[in-house]
Amino acid sequence: MKNKTTITLEPVTHNNTDYVVIHFNNSSEVKDYIKRFYGIKQGKKNNTFYIKYYDTVINELFNYFRDKNWYVDYSAFKTTSTKSSTKKTSNNFLDNYKLPPVTDIQNKTLIKYGKWLQQKRFSENTVHTYVEVTGLFLRYLNLKNINSISERTIEQFNYDFIFKTNKSVSYQNQCISGIKHYLNFKGITIEDFEIRRPKKDKKLPTVLSKPEVKSILEATTNLKHRTLLSLVYSGGLRIGEALNLKVKDIDTERHLIHIKAAKGRKDRYTLLAPSFVPLLESYINHYKPNTFLFEGRSGEAYTQVSARQVLKNAIQKAGIKKYATLHTLRHSFATHLLESGTDLRYIQELLGHNSPKTTMIYTHVSSTSLSEIKNPFDNL
Repeated sequence: MKNKTTITLEPVTHNNTDYVVIHFNNSSEVKDYIKRFYGIKQGKKNNTFYIKYYDTVINELFNYFRDKNWYVDYSAFKTTSTKSSTKKTSNNFLDNYKLPPVTDIQNKTLIKYGKWLQQKRFSENTVHTYVEVTGLFLRYLNLKNINSISERTIEQFNYDFIFKTNKSVSYQNQCISGIKHYLNFKGITIEDFEIRRPKKDKKLPTVLSKPEVKSILEATTNLKHRTLLSLVYSGGLRIGEALNLKVKDIDTERHLIHIKAAKGRKDRYTLLAPSFVPLLESYINHYKPNTFLFEGRSGEAYTQVSARQVLKNAIQKAGIKKYATLHTLRHSFATHLLESGTDLRYIQELLGHNSPKTTMIYTHVSSTSLSEIKNPFDNL
């Protein structure tokens, strides 16, 4: 009896990026079929392929392989909390529709589209996202047997794939941007049509008080972990910026940190607290990092997954009840600066914001400005 083809999906994190690794029985038919799925890359081993992880990739791969009646083992994702977002409600678009794969011609076009975006200097993540959502749009057109893009087809995709499945506003904006750039790339003009972007919810950031930040740092006894959390807070860094720092980017003489090629491909300087320097030097002398300031066991940059777990453990030990992420430390840094009287323009520069409007959000969470308001209850 012929052995049934088995596809195994495995989660892997490398250089701060999550991937899905695809293992399979050695077969030229299977290999050729896997290669047709957009975004797939071949690993060093002959029977291994991988793809960058995104929210719907497990459902898509499952349906893609099940169309061939192949067995798909994705049990490794059932126990991985970071991938739980792939298990949607029964109203998920991919539960109701099995998107066919892109054609060979479409796949080649998407590859050219990705290179076109790269030439326009979009970041790697943006290129991947735009190509990914455009690929889903093309597969949707294949499902509906639609041969040309029109105002109606885009609106239909927007309704079926985004609105009905309760996708986030951010994801909807990514889809709109990806499709608009694709239309520009293909030279397709749709007269009297403008894709309108929904407004994002204006949510205020969570902010930790100074005593709460102090208790988190004091609860972190591991030297490396405490140095990492202290640096993120004291410099107002995005976690990606902290993990990409090189040892040479730290200027202890001028008390500055040089952030290179940050969001928007911009360099900037931010603060290095003098009181933090002894802890930092102690860490460097003890761990002796070679390239990256924070390195994993193999010398590569420390992963975001590990950094998030460090903060999670520290919050639990400190008994903090607020929901906080690594980005909360950045929000707290900005708010505490504002409360101490630092001008918004300087805070904007330290955070690397393009617009002062982005920095203005901290005026809404600053306790200093709120404390100056006289509560009418006190005059009753």
